[in-house]
Amino acid sequence: MVHVSELFRRLPRMDELLDHPRLLEWMVEAGVSREFVREAATHVLDALREAIAADELSEEGLQELLDDPAVAVVRASEALVEPHLRRVVNGTGVVVHTNLGRSPWPQSAAQRVAELATAYTNLEFDLEGGSRGGRERPVSRFLERLLPGVAVAVVNNNAAAVLLVLNTFAQGREVIVSRGELVEIGGSFRIPDVMEKGFCKLREVGTTNRTRIGDYRAAIGPHTGLLLSVHPSNYRVVGFTESTPLEELVELGREHDVPVAEDLGSGNLVGAGMAGLDEPTVAARLASGVDLLTFSGDKLLGGPQAGFIVGKPEAVERCRANPLYRAMRLDKTTLLGLEATMIDYVAGRYDAIPALRMLRRAEADLHTDAECLAGLVHDVVPELGLEILQLESRVGGGAAPEVGLSSWGVAITAPEISADELTRRLRSTAPAVVGRVIDDRLVIDVRTLLDGDRERVASALSQAAI
Repeated sequence: MVHVSELFRRLPRMDELLDHPRLLEWMVEAGVSREFVREAATHVLDALREAIAADELSEEGLQELLDDPAVAVVRASEALVEPHLRRVVNGTGVVVHTNLGRSPWPQSAAQRVAELATAYTNLEFDLEGGSRGGRERPVSRFLERLLPGVAVAVVNNNAAAVLLVLNTFAQGREVIVSRGELVEIGGSFRIPDVMEKGFCKLREVGTTNRTRIGDYRAAIGPHTGLLLSVHPSNYRVVGFTESTPLEELVELGREHDVPVAEDLGSGNLVGAGMAGLDEPTVAARLASGVDLLTFSGDKLLGGPQAGFIVGKPEAVERCRANPLYRAMRLDKTTLLGLEATMIDYVAGRYDAIPALRMLRRAEADLHTDAECLAGLVHDVVPELGLEILQLESRVGGGAAPEVGLSSWGVAITAPEISADELTRRLRSTAPAVVGRVIDDRLVIDVRTLLDGDRERVASALSQAAI
């Protein structure tokens, strides 16, 4: 038996390893630096030393590695730069899935970014006049077609939009809001905390379940900067309840010359066209006369992550003039994606927007898709148990919390593999597949499958169910 000290002596020196002909050849092909490969080689040598010290590496195992050390270093190099973000097949039935990146981008948005992200663009340059141009023009020129007479400012998400509005109109002043609307808006961000960071003073009115217009009227005073309404897009208060209509709040604001803003949240721009979805459209809320609305770009709107501030031009312009606006503004790639999304809306190509297309899908089509998925899986992995069953999908993303969408899917069982173990294995396939576990069966809801995902699910199951 070879002594441990002898195994340590057989380890190659760093320079000897880096000068291995096959590794030098790979470095040229991959275009990587010697210092980067040195870091990977350090990982390999450290792992070998640990294995030898723990008596986990035999003489034969070490010799196999020494016969072609470049293989281990190349693998370690690739592991160092392996991307964290990768494709996931969404089989959960939750259309706007926050953990899976919310709404997938329209194909047109992705193509627009691919075409122009690596080139110079007229981001802030007026090609006609030869002078500096407006950064938001790509979005505003199309959104104003959908919402005539309305101005828009766009920041990096809806929380930023709310913060900018609060800071612009009520820094050092009071913001009046119903106790029933002091909600957490996702990621542990709470409305009172956002107000605090906006340097506003919270003035709560009413009760958790009932707030009347008189409660707001009694609270208005010389220190009032803003009346804020938070639309219940991701929560519901049910039972003995009463809330103040936005129209009444707007009228009260006019009486006292106090601006009114609403955090609409989900951004239902033109109506999702889905039965049972009671989320108001942006146009309908603007018709109330509200000064400003804020909403997300990657929920029901179905585009890239962004926070929209829309409303009366003078109110929006005040938000743009706030120094915080520059800190929150969008990068060029998001603007490119939003512009393409807005073009699809203006052209009426709603089915080109994946989130809207999923929400509008007919139940009969979903049943056909479930049958197709079951057939594909059976052809690839015939030993799996398969059952087509009716399901209930969800809108997700903090929108329509009480609305269920009738859908179809496939329940899958594997011999001697539990549903939890099967789901764990599917998270490691390429691409990863995420579904639901119902009655100890893996269930794939076909509503949220994109083009080509049925084949991806079948391929992933062939890897995971063996």
